[in-house]
Parts: sequence; C-alpha cells; structure tokens
Amino acid sequence: MHTKSPTKRKLEFGDFQTPPALARQVCALLSAEGLTPASIIEPTCGLGNFLLSALHQFPSVNKAVGLEINASYVNALKQTLLGQPYASKAVILHEDFFDADWPSILGGLQQPLLVVGNPPWVTNAALGVLNSSNLPDKGNFQNHPGLDAITGKSNFDISEWMLIQTLNWLEGREGTLAMLCKTAVARKVLWHAWKNKMHLGRSHMYPIDAQQHFGASVEACLLVCQFSPSAQDYTCLVHSRFAHGDSGRLIGYVDDLLIADLDRYQRWGHLKGQNVYRWRSGIKHDCAKVMELQRKGAICRNGLGELVDIEDDYLYPMLKSSEIANGCGGNPTRWMLVTQRSVGSTTLTIREAAPKTWRYLEGHAELLDQRASSIYKGRPRFSIFGVGEYSFALWKVAISGFYKRLDFKVIGPFMGKPVVLDDTSYFLSCESREEAEHLASILNSQLARNFFEAFIFWDAKRPITADLLDMLDLTKLSRELGAEVALKSDILLKSVGTRVDPNQISLFAFIQDAGIHVD
Repeated sequence: MHTKSPTKRKLEFGDFQTPPALARQVCALLSAEGLTPASIIEPTCGLGNFLLSALHQFPSVNKAVGLEINASYVNALKQTLLGQPYASKAVILHEDFFDADWPSILGGLQQPLLVVGNPPWVTNAALGVLNSSNLPDKGNFQNHPGLDAITGKSNFDISEWMLIQTLNWLEGREGTLAMLCKTAVARKVLWHAWKNKMHLGRSHMYPIDAQQHFGASVEACLLVCQFSPSAQDYTCLVHSRFAHGDSGRLIGYVDDLLIADLDRYQRWGHLKGQNVYRWRSGIKHDCAKVMELQRKGAICRNGLGELVDIEDDYLYPMLKSSEIANGCGGNPTRWMLVTQRSVGSTTLTIREAAPKTWRYLEGHAELLDQRASSIYKGRPRFSIFGVGEYSFALWKVAISGFYKRLDFKVIGPFMGKPVVLDDTSYFLSCESREEAEHLASILNSQLARNFFEAFIFWDAKRPITADLLDMLDLTKLSRELGAEVALKSDILLKSVGTRVDPNQISLFAFIQDAGIHVD
C-alpha cells in the first residue's frame, strides 16, 4: 500500500497548525470586542490550539465541539484536555468536515455560537493534482457563467467552500464567525453573504502576518462576521493592524458591486456608466514556446531555441504585460504568430497563403494540441483566443492587469505593423495617435485614479480587469475634467463617431452641450 509523504499529506489537508500565541491573541481580541459565546465550534481543530484558547478565554461557554479528520491529532487533543478545568465542556469528534452531520451537531448547541478556527489554505485544483479525496463535491459552486467557469474562475480555495457552509449554519442564528484565511478568500465569503442578503452585522478584517505565523507569502486576515436574525449590514471594516479599537477603511456591497473603498465610491461613483469604448484583453495562445519568437533583424528564434524561417504575413510585434507596466514599449523584440483575425475563423488559409508558417505549425502540432484549456476544444487547429479586428488597431491605450499600479500607456505601430498584446493586458483600440494620447491623458488623471481605486483590491492576483475598466464612463470623466475643450472635432468625428452605440450616451452630446463647434 502506497503511503503519502508527510509533506504531501500536509499540503493535502492544509495542515498548518495555528501557533498557540496567535490563537490566544485572536481569542483575546474577540473578548475585547465584547463576545460572550455560549457554545464554540472549531470545524477543523487539528491539535486544538484555537479550541483550548477559546475555552480558556470565554468562561461563558457551556459546550465546545472540535472536529478533526486526523486521528492522531484527535488523540493528542484528548490527552491535552485531561486534567483541564474545562475538559468536561469539550467534545472532540474524529470526523471529516465534508461528511459530518452538521445539523445534528449544531442542533444541540446553545446560542450565541462562536465558530472559530483556521481552515485549509489550499485550492481544489491543487488537491486535484495531489489526487486527494479530501474535497467537497466538485462543481462550479459560485455559479460562474460561461467562459469564467471554463477558464478557471471556478477554481476555489477549500477554505472558501468551508466558510460559505459555515455562513449557512449561522444564518438565522445568533453567532459569530471568526476565521483565519487569505484576505482574497475573506472578500469572496463576504461577497457571497452580502449578495445573498444574509443577516450580518458589520464585519471586520484584521491583518495577520502569514509569513511570520505560517511561512506563507500571502495576504491573510482574521475575518469576523457577526450574525443576528435582525441584522443586515453590508459593510466590513478593514483594520490597518491587529488591534481592538483600531480604525481602517470600509469596504462593502452597493449596487450589486463589491466596493473596495466606500468613501471613494460615494465621492466618485457617479462616473460609473456605460461606455462608448470597450476594453479588450490581449491574445491568448497558451503555447509561448511555439507562438512567441525573439527576432533580431531577419533571424527568428522560438522558445525551444530553434531558428525559425517563416513568412511575415502572420507575425506581429508584441508586448507582454510586464513590458507595458515597465515602460518597455518602444521597440518590441518579441513577435507573436497570430493564426486568426477572429475567434473561430478557419486557419486552413495559412496553408496556401504562408506555406512555411503552416509547416512550422504542423511541425509543432503536438505541443499546440496539448494545450489544456477547454476553450480550444472544437475549434480549428492552431486556434488562438481573445482576437478580433480590435487586436490589429494601429494605436492602442494599454495597461497591465497584473501590476499594482494604474498606468495607461499609448502603444503605436512598430515596423509598419500593429503591436499585439498578451492576455494579461487590457487595451482600447484607437484609430489615431491623437485619440490614443487623449484617452491616455484622461485615464491617467487623478480623477480616474480615484474612481478606479474605489473598486480595486490591490492584493488580488489580477487587481485590474476589463470589467473594472469598463465601469468608468469616459464621457462623464471628460465632462468632469473639463477635457472636452481639448477634443478636436476631427478626432471625434473620425475616431469616436463610428463606435458610438445609439443606446449609449454619445460623446457628441456633451460637445453640443458645451457649445463646441464641430465642422
């Protein structure tokens, strides 16, 4: 029988025990905030550091239940409890969180409840790689639509799933959830509670040093959610430090949106609206070794180190997200093989138009056919994604989605060809340099920054998204800045008029309002 290594088992079960000192600090903070629970639950108690600290801190407790899948931890905790004055209050169950009969467990507990602990910090995808059975039922439980589910947004932290189950237990009861988790997970859990109109009072997030306590380089916090049948507060105070009475900024749920800074939203939210422009992401191909070439003069070399001799027809200068963020957009050294001009279009035309390119693709077909994403299934061979006529605009205004700064760059043509971008970049397509420079200037304004920062969570993996960028109505922004006087009539007529949707607010409307003459 194969036995998993201790390291693999540690990863599989998220086995990072909460240090006793941190557990004591958490319970002391909760006590200082006025909590007096009648019952305690620690759903994944491990060696019981949280359970023991809570029993010590809260004499009001009548019963404490700890549940743990690891039998050796269960036995160790039971031994630790022997001789403790509160031992008779504790019930330790050797069970799996995912299989436990929670209605029966909860049914015998007095309110108010305190659900406390530190659920596993591991994703369902990571557990799948480990061939773990320690998983909830697989599925797109956040109900992501279409491509979001296909392309990976349905991947989730196991703690996210567990915490949402815990919210469901507490809904309709008097109680408090107090859990250590990644900050990004805490926001997802709050968003779930708020959009489902659960009965929460004001929530709190206290930062913790995950590197110090767990050796993990990730933003983490103590999430505290108070439940009461009569409460319905859709705000959370994000504290600047781990301390009772500390101030911070308010995040919340307004207009079906998760707001990163409620003060900024209240001041600048009026700039939100429909846009006459549409932000696009760059091209996705998932095979950089084949599709991206380093070029010096007439010599091209792919990521496999091979010299490549193909026609120029399907080659375009490219910039990666990092190059946009770091201002390296002047002279691209990398070129992308762009096999389609629109998603789903045939690639067979390459065979006749550029035979050397077709032979190159066929020669690397095995790598291209192995691309894991399901978006390529059922598509023409050698397909790419995120491509359209907008990809080939000679002028663009672009920003990196990964880098933690708002910095919009004008991207122009290179060697007579449009520069294409990778799929971690976002851009507006423009028809002239003047149009691109104007848009970049207003997007880089402090006013635009204030608007975006009402929505941006900078610790997110990809803090800037196309959905976020599309929220800002550039017409309203121009009005607010008074920048309409800088918009030349010929730029508007040539560059903007062709893309105005009659169902949206036209840029021409405010030109007329402002009395600007259009020839």
